[in-house]
Amino acid sequence: MHNILTDQLIRMDTRDRGRVSAPLPEVYAALMEDEVDAFPALRPHQRHAWHAFLVQLGAMALRHADASEPPPDSKTWAALIRGLTPDYPDDEPWHLIVDDITKPAFMQSPASSADKRADYKTSVESPDELDMLVMSKNHDLKAGAGASGWIDDWLFALISLQTQEGYAGAGNFGISRMNGGLGCRPGFSITPSTRSGAHVRRDVQALLDGWEELSGDSTAGAFDLLWTLTWDGTKAEALPWNQLAPLYVEVCRRVRLCAGAREALHAVRATSKSARIEAKALNGRTGDPWTPINRKEGKSLTLSTAGFTYKRTADYLTAADWRPVPLLLKPTREEMRSEETLHLVARGMVRGQGKTEGYHERVVPIRGKVARKVFGVQGGVDELGEIARKRIEEVGKVQRILRHAVWTFAAGGKTEGVGDEQRARANPWADKLDEIVDASFFDALQDEFEKESADDRERIRDEWLLDVVRHARSILCQAQDSLPCPAIQRYYARVRSDSVFESRIRSSKDGLPSLFT
Repeated sequence: MHNILTDQLIRMDTRDRGRVSAPLPEVYAALMEDEVDAFPALRPHQRHAWHAFLVQLGAMALRHADASEPPPDSKTWAALIRGLTPDYPDDEPWHLIVDDITKPAFMQSPASSADKRADYKTSVESPDELDMLVMSKNHDLKAGAGASGWIDDWLFALISLQTQEGYAGAGNFGISRMNGGLGCRPGFSITPSTRSGAHVRRDVQALLDGWEELSGDSTAGAFDLLWTLTWDGTKAEALPWNQLAPLYVEVCRRVRLCAGAREALHAVRATSKSARIEAKALNGRTGDPWTPINRKEGKSLTLSTAGFTYKRTADYLTAADWRPVPLLLKPTREEMRSEETLHLVARGMVRGQGKTEGYHERVVPIRGKVARKVFGVQGGVDELGEIARKRIEEVGKVQRILRHAVWTFAAGGKTEGVGDEQRARANPWADKLDEIVDASFFDALQDEFEKESADDRERIRDEWLLDVVRHARSILCQAQDSLPCPAIQRYYARVRSDSVFESRIRSSKDGLPSLFT
C-alpha cells in the first residue's frame, strides 16, 4: 500500500506546473531538471535528512548500474532504484505499508516471524510524534499537530527519525553517523545553487566522481539499504560497521506504519536491546560525506547551541583540526574551472539531554576566485584561516572594550568595584555587535583574501575594522539611552563611559591603535 515508486504521494511545488504530487522517480526527474521550488510537507529540520537520503539513494543506484551520471527521465530512475532491491519484485521495500511484518516496508525493517508483531506496543497517531524532535510542554511546535497529516508527512518523518535521531532512553538507540547519543548529524556541502535540484544533482555527481575516496575503508558490495534486513532488536543482530556500503542508508528504530479506519495512517513502535549498527567506538567517524571530523579529538562534529556563527563556521572551514574536509565540501573539478559563485550550505539540529535545542542553517556564498585559490593552491586554506583568525581576534578586542564601556555606564561611571549584575548588563550589547559583524564577515573576508599585496590587504581590513568600531560606538550610544542610571549620575556616567571606550580603542596595550594613526 502506498508505493512511493508508482503512486502520486510526494507533493512538490514546481516552476512551471504549480503544486503537483508525484512518485519518487518523477521527483528525481524533476530535481535533475531543476524544476522543484519546494516540498511543502518538508519541515526545516528535515531538509538535510531528505537531501542526504535522495543523494545517497541516487548515487548508490547509479553506481550499482555502472552509470556515470544521473538520468533526466523518471522511467530510468524507477529502474535504477528497483535495481537496489532485485529480491522484491512486488516493491515491498518501497511501500509505506506492508501488512506482512516479515517483509520490509519503506524505512521499516522486517521481523523474523509474525509473532514479533507483539513487540510493537506503542502507538503513534501523528507524523510529528514519530519524528525526531523532542517537543516539551507545547511551547514551540505543538505535539500531535500533524494528526491529519498527508502521506508525505509520514514519509518525511520516517526518513528524519531513521537517519538523524539520537538516543532517547532505554531501548531507543540513535544512528551511527553521529558522535554519541546526544550528538547530531550535520550537513556541509558546496553547491552551485541553493535550489534543491541543483544541490541534489551536484552532490550525486560529486559522489560518483569521488567514489574511490569515499569507499576506501568500506567493503564493496556490502549492505546498503538497512531497512531491507531482518531485525528483531537483539544484540546479536548489531551490524559491524565494516560490513556496510559506503553510503548505507540506516534505520535506528523498529517501527511500522499501519492503516486504520478510512485508511488513516498511524505507526507502532518497538524497542531494541542494542543499536542497529555496532559503531560506538567510531565516535561518528563513519565516512559520511557531509560530516566534518575533528582529527585531534577523533570525533565527528556535534553542533553547539550557538549553531553556525561566523566564528565557528570559519573554524570548521579553515582550522587544521577539521581537515581533511568532507568529500562534499570540496569543489569538483568542474567547479574549480568555473568563475561562478558557489554556496557553502551548512545544516544541523542540536540535540540536548531529553530535549531539542534548535535547528541551524547557514548559506555562505564563496566566489569562484576564492574557491580556486583556497582549494586549488597549496596552503590556500591556511592563508584564508589566518586572515579569518586575525579578524576574529580584532573583533574580540572591540567587543571587550564595548562591554567595559557599557558596564561603566551601568555602574554610574565607576570603573572599579563593579558588581556582576552591572557587568552582565553589557553582554547583550556586545552580542549585538557580534550579530552585525556576522552579517558581513564572509564577504569582507573574501574582499581581503582576493587582494594580492600585503598593503592592499591591510587597507581593506582597516576599513572594515573602522566600520566595526563605528557600529560599536553606535551601540554604546543606544545602551546609554536605554540602560537605567540615576538622573544625577547620568551625565557623569556617559562621559566616563565614552572615555573608557575611546581611550581603550586607541590603547597600544589592548586596543587597535593602528586605525587612528
